[in-house]
Amino acid sequence: MENKCYPKVSEEYEKAVDKCKKKLRALIQQKHCAPIILRLAWHAAGTYDVHSKTGGPFGTIKNPQELSHEANNGLDIAVRLLEPIKEQFPILSYADFYQLAGVVAVEVTGGPEIPFHPGRPDKAESPPKGRLPDAKKGSEHLREVFHRMGLSDKDIVALSGAHTLGRCHKERSGFEGAWTNNPLVFDNSYFKYVHFCYSYTSSIQLHSTTFFFVHY
Repeated sequence: MENKCYPKVSEEYEKAVDKCKKKLRALIQQKHCAPIILRLAWHAAGTYDVHSKTGGPFGTIKNPQELSHEANNGLDIAVRLLEPIKEQFPILSYADFYQLAGVVAVEVTGGPEIPFHPGRPDKAESPPKGRLPDAKKGSEHLREVFHRMGLSDKDIVALSGAHTLGRCHKERSGFEGAWTNNPLVFDNSYFKYVHFCYSYTSSIQLHSTTFFFVHY
């Protein structure tokens, strides 16, 4: 495996990360807000462009301009929820803080413990809108979005598993309802659901050529 080189931070910064993680854990458990916190972390990171080296998890998602992007509808709620904790740790960059919150959201809901590597700087300029996946578009659009980040088809499948958390809100995405039976538990239910739908719909053939797709 390729060895990665991470930024160095001070001992004081490392201690702040540990203390902040405990505060985040308490907040997320109390408010049951893991899904929207993880969505915030992902939408912050998902704007990265591997070619231009722009976008990505550098704290810009709190900017009103970026929050107003259609793909970020509702994320102002997550920003407001997290701000009182961020104010307690001014030493931390917003870039690190939002990604740390995403890590905690996964762990709180039963997901794996994720090694956290601090050292992301804050940047001022938000990326242009249109870099995040659009649920109304198909697989080629997903490939375009993820390949721009330097990710593969395999990565698309793996990251899609995060849909096991949370639910759709009509006022935010145009869709409504949870992906799984328990949207506050991090497991592989989403993949089981997708596999079931694929197996079921593939077995139904209309007029010999048209396959019926079931929307739940």
